[in-house]
Amino acid sequence: MIHDFAIVGCQHSHISMFIEAMLKAGHKCVGIYDCDPHVLAASLAEKYNIPLVQDADEIWNSSATIIGSSAINDEKIGIIEACCEYGKHIMLDKPIITNRDGLNRLEAVMNRERIQIGLMLTSRDKRSLYTLKQMINAGELGTLLSITMRKPHMLNPNSRQPWHFSKLQNGGIIMDLFIHDFDILGWLTGQEVASTSAVLAKTILPEYPDFYDVAAVQTILSGGVVAQLYADWHTPEKCWSYGDLRIFVTGTLGSAEIRLTGDPSVGQEEFLFTVMHARPFAKIPLRSVPSTVTEDFLHRIEGRPHEITHHDLLAACRAAVEADECAVIVRNNGM
Repeated sequence: MIHDFAIVGCQHSHISMFIEAMLKAGHKCVGIYDCDPHVLAASLAEKYNIPLVQDADEIWNSSATIIGSSAINDEKIGIIEACCEYGKHIMLDKPIITNRDGLNRLEAVMNRERIQIGLMLTSRDKRSLYTLKQMINAGELGTLLSITMRKPHMLNPNSRQPWHFSKLQNGGIIMDLFIHDFDILGWLTGQEVASTSAVLAKTILPEYPDFYDVAAVQTILSGGVVAQLYADWHTPEKCWSYGDLRIFVTGTLGSAEIRLTGDPSVGQEEFLFTVMHARPFAKIPLRSVPSTVTEDFLHRIEGRPHEITHHDLLAACRAAVEADECAVIVRNNGM
């Protein structure tokens, strides 16, 4: 099935992944709109030969049945609500909301069951994670005991818009980065978050008083799995990737490690390693992911079998909001 789609809100280059996936599959982009087109929209319009629209009403009244958005984070929920009113499905880059009010509004739209809402949970497109998921499902690690995710990111502050450093507009490091991790926890384990504690630390950029650069979360899942999540904005600028992202999973029969952005001492593609009671350390061949996040979203729209549901999105968003709300604040270096 071929769909017309459009972009409303274009502040982060993540949206280019959605545009490219849709165009590659033969779908047509009828326009791209942002209130400040010179940030990114104009360049993407030129790159992909998409009409640059000056008035959002042109898109709301267009043939587009799907909207993509990488708007400023706190503006996304308003775009979702507009999509619901116009009967247009929507795919967004992360995070989808920034606070409790956004969570309540998101749940209200979902409860209307008028449109499908998608989130670019691109970690699910990783072959290493998909392979690990299949191993867990097959019981190869035994009973799961703990999951640790380490997700440092590169900041490059001079390349970012001022809204990125605003807690109100951006949502902050927990909302921005841990949305992927909370989704992965639910996906790998099939369990919900039962309890959470968190820490936010500020060590840099005093000119942005509510921008926190380090976050740590510990959570207990409903089935007893203990999870530790860590993220920061301190990846060195000479790093081979935007961050050395690693996931560690321990079970009663063995453990696994994922290196999502590779390891320059070995290679720069993603890796999955295991060590078991019954067999030694091994590099595991990676399986192909049956459908990408964008393909899965289209399957959902078309009423076909799919993996990611509104329940999954809401659970991940709720977990992030609750972790953000309970976080203890630590200020270093006189911040």
